[in-house]
Amino acid sequence: MDTGPHGGAGYGLSHEARNLHWLLTDVVEEVPGVRSVAVVSSDGLLLLSSDPEGQRVGGSLAEGPRHSTADLATIVAGLGSLTTGAAALMDGGTVKQTMVAMEEGSLFVMTISDGSLLGVHTAPDCDMSVVAYHMALFVGRAGHVLTPELRRELRQSVEAVR
Repeated sequence: MDTGPHGGAGYGLSHEARNLHWLLTDVVEEVPGVRSVAVVSSDGLLLLSSDPEGQRVGGSLAEGPRHSTADLATIVAGLGSLTTGAAALMDGGTVKQTMVAMEEGSLFVMTISDGSLLGVHTAPDCDMSVVAYHMALFVGRAGHVLTPELRRELRQSVEAVR
């Protein structure tokens, strides 16, 4: 059975949407220590996540912020906006990646395309280079297919889950 961008039924989703879900699942399942993942549009809307209801795509319980990828999406959008503003003030160009190291984990944010962002919340003992590598793979593969039409489809699928 096909699964949607949140682990639910993916009936009616385009090939591109299912492919992005598969790529996101790969990040979650292949990188030890990943707690939650969210793809956010340039206007801060959740497009794709490791799970909307506190369950990771792989089936084990997520340990993200308040156990919610919606919370992660909000944080990613805010951090993306803050770093974009900082880069503009510093004439630094486009922000490519942001990393926040915390006592109990890390948060990585990477630009995908057109202002869309990939956010990954990890456990404190994860290998940052492995996380960054898998995020770059996702961005490289997803960036060219994340068209306005696909973003609209993904957003509608998020709304349908709620």
